[in-house]
Amino acid sequence: MKFVDEFRDRELAGNIAFNIAREADPEREYRLMEFCGGHTHAISRYGLTDLLPPSVRMVHGPGCPVCVLPVGRIDMAIALALSQPVVLCTYGDCLRVPASSGMSLLKAKAQGADIRMVYSVTDALALAQKHPEKQVVFFAIGFETTTPPTAVALLQARALGLGNFSVISNHVLTPAAMHAILALDGGANLHGFVGPAHVSTVIGSAPYAPFAEQYRKPVVIAGFEPLDVMQAILMLVRQINAGRAEVENEFTRAVTPEGNRKAQVLVDRVFELREGFEWRGLGTIPRSALKLRAEYADLDAEQRYGLVYHPVPDSKACECGAILRGEKRPQDCRIFGTACTPDNPIGSCMVSSEGACAAHYTYGRFKDIAVRAA
Repeated sequence: MKFVDEFRDRELAGNIAFNIAREADPEREYRLMEFCGGHTHAISRYGLTDLLPPSVRMVHGPGCPVCVLPVGRIDMAIALALSQPVVLCTYGDCLRVPASSGMSLLKAKAQGADIRMVYSVTDALALAQKHPEKQVVFFAIGFETTTPPTAVALLQARALGLGNFSVISNHVLTPAAMHAILALDGGANLHGFVGPAHVSTVIGSAPYAPFAEQYRKPVVIAGFEPLDVMQAILMLVRQINAGRAEVENEFTRAVTPEGNRKAQVLVDRVFELREGFEWRGLGTIPRSALKLRAEYADLDAEQRYGLVYHPVPDSKACECGAILRGEKRPQDCRIFGTACTPDNPIGSCMVSSEGACAAHYTYGRFKDIAVRAA
């Protein structure tokens, strides 16, 4: 890739859209789930659904790490920050995720908790080095993409002998959630997956083979740019038409079958599988998240502070769970764009720019108004 503009070319997008419309059978349905918040954002930002024929429908999946974080995990972090003399560090989006009783990490900060936004885990590590008198806790979230940096930071903390740095691990695993989606009643109505981009640079394309072999669902890994996504949709349509179910890689400029082996080794050195972990909208999924290995227990904030997770139900007014399962669209939620907005999120899907609701609010809600008016 020389220039990003090459992957945003209007004429090429029109050509791909023409081929999709020509090859998609109007008598059948193609329900394709993008399993990446970056893809969700790109689809909304560039209006890609407007380029697709009626028979091809994109379904948003649980690909936003902020969105899938359950209320109880946020509550746990808030309780720690308010009850212990710690500096809690996390990414900016996490600060605004709604928790119990109208709280959030941002509101806990307003109540006096020392909660700080960081751009990376290395910022939190540097803070611990600069202030040895403070206990610094990093609230780690993300899929396989952000896990290797957390592993590196933990190894660095061990090498430096930092006794004032620890991590709450909320790192989750994409393939496990894909299995959970297909185990749901609605999973049978999905006809293929647009596979995640950054995640796949780490884990490679090989882990998606069971979805093609076991479930007979084609997977096409795609980059983030609009032409990447459009080409992946065309590749899925062609597989479905031919009755094939294979793993194909559109994002060959960054993804290999084996992935990033160095990153995988680092993660395996520090982390191990949890027996179960709750995902917002999906419930507890076995072996779907990571915790620190026993030899790194001294860097595990959950053990250091005796933190206990308690499940908390989502707001009854919020449809984030159904949206994350692909059962509903953002505009199907009765509080979308009224009580729930990016400035006042009721559900997690309205917080991050990768969330389905935030993306549709930013780029799609005016089209909904025009459709209703017509």
